[in-house]
Amino acid sequence: MNSIPEIDLSDPAVLSDPFTAYGRARELGPLARLVTPGFGAMWAVTRYEEAKAMLTDPRFELTAGSYHLRPDVPEHCLKYMRTMQEMDGPEHARLRRLVSPSFTARRAAEFRPRITRIVDTLLDELVQQADGDTVDLLDHFARPLPIEVICELVGIPPEDRATWRTYGTAVAAGHGPAFAQAIPAIMRDAMAAVTRRTREPGADLLSELIGIHAGDRDRLSETELVTLVWHLVLAGQTPTNLVANAVETLLGHPGPLAALRADESLMPGAVEELTRWCGPQLLTLPRYAREDADIAGMPIGKGQPVTAALAAANRDPRVFTDPEHLDLLRPAGGPAHLGYAHGPHFCLGAALARVQTEVALTALLRRFPALALADGGAQRVPDPGTWRLTALAVTL
Repeated sequence: MNSIPEIDLSDPAVLSDPFTAYGRARELGPLARLVTPGFGAMWAVTRYEEAKAMLTDPRFELTAGSYHLRPDVPEHCLKYMRTMQEMDGPEHARLRRLVSPSFTARRAAEFRPRITRIVDTLLDELVQQADGDTVDLLDHFARPLPIEVICELVGIPPEDRATWRTYGTAVAAGHGPAFAQAIPAIMRDAMAAVTRRTREPGADLLSELIGIHAGDRDRLSETELVTLVWHLVLAGQTPTNLVANAVETLLGHPGPLAALRADESLMPGAVEELTRWCGPQLLTLPRYAREDADIAGMPIGKGQPVTAALAAANRDPRVFTDPEHLDLLRPAGGPAHLGYAHGPHFCLGAALARVQTEVALTALLRRFPALALADGGAQRVPDPGTWRLTALAVTL
């Protein structure tokens, strides 16, 4: 095996083009070392098959350390912040069993008309927010979309949704005073939603989970229901970044964009390809070795963190034909991208995220046939773990 490549996560070249940096490391071997001055090092699995194997290997577990909870999180909120992503074994399996039926592809498809109404409303607002014909698509469309969907999903009253939009913006930032203030507010309002739906069921996720398990000995507790809402808010930022990345990518690829405009039936496959090619998650949450282990013959010491470098694995030429090419006609039934991870911790909301992205892109391209990037419109944040924009100015 070749020497292990090292990637400095503070290097501007890595931050500006992680796909190239991780891709070079992948071609040197299936493992790399990620280092950040002052923060230690972490193993990264760079190749597709090895990454899939690690994500299903019980020797590597998600723990509280995977989340690096900061001191700005109020102590009384911590019990609500330990989501399923932080659990393994029987504890994780129990919660997954209780909630998974509400997150199937069929249920997401049934929810599509409600997502369509949300998207249409946001596009109406987008026109009103435009300065002339220029508007920030991130601020006024991609960012509010997931939190509006979550509000619809869990039954937040319309009069409270403007407040929840501010929560979504604060959580997306990931740090700072607004983030710290949003957490207890989200927990408080989530508890109120659980109480309201226990008393007055509606056509929403909370009512369903409360009702389905009301007579069971094994049911979700109030704490678990509040935690689920927090999990949805936290994980719900993925469609924000995916929609924004997809729009930027399509506007920079006239051929695929024209094909998609000409045939909307290509959209489901296009969303999968866009997720593979410019998905927001560059790295999975780190797993920690339960014991001394190995990956591709390289020893991993007990307690050492390991991540899957999705930016590399999703462009692995051993698995994907011409992986650097954006191919909206990539055949269905081939290898699945790892944009939603793999194995026991495969993203619970993947089907919902797919439908959101399909509806958002379809409506946007249909409504604005002359949509184009404004000068200097796409601005990125230097984030080693997430490929995301801070602004996406477009002309309508």
